[in-house]
Amino acid sequence: MDEITKVLKREFDAEEGSFLLRLRGDLEWDRAAFTRLEQAMRAACERSQFDEKLDRWVAEGFYEVVTWVPSWTSHPNFPKPTPGAYFEDCIERIGDLANWYFRGWHDYSEGHVWTDL
Repeated sequence: MDEITKVLKREFDAEEGSFLLRLRGDLEWDRAAFTRLEQAMRAACERSQFDEKLDRWVAEGFYEVVTWVPSWTSHPNFPKPTPGAYFEDCIERIGDLANWYFRGWHDYSEGHVWTDL
């Protein structure tokens, strides 16, 4: 199992220290954990963009992140990270990555550089 797959497995399974576990259990947006998850998701998109079939567990993980994270963090009392633009960019990014993963291409022009958040 390569490093990208290991990271996705830990994150999507909400293992100890994962972004999803910290978000749900501690109500904390862990920036380092989000970066780890986002970078692994981005790498998975790059790697699978020409695949005819997708691994179900990875697809389920992408779906969970893109649907659950915005919903969970939309509550007015959720302690969103600051600045607000960072949080909004993160929510947009996971949507962009899910679109890319499921369609095999992203909405940005050729040569687009995905900056770290």
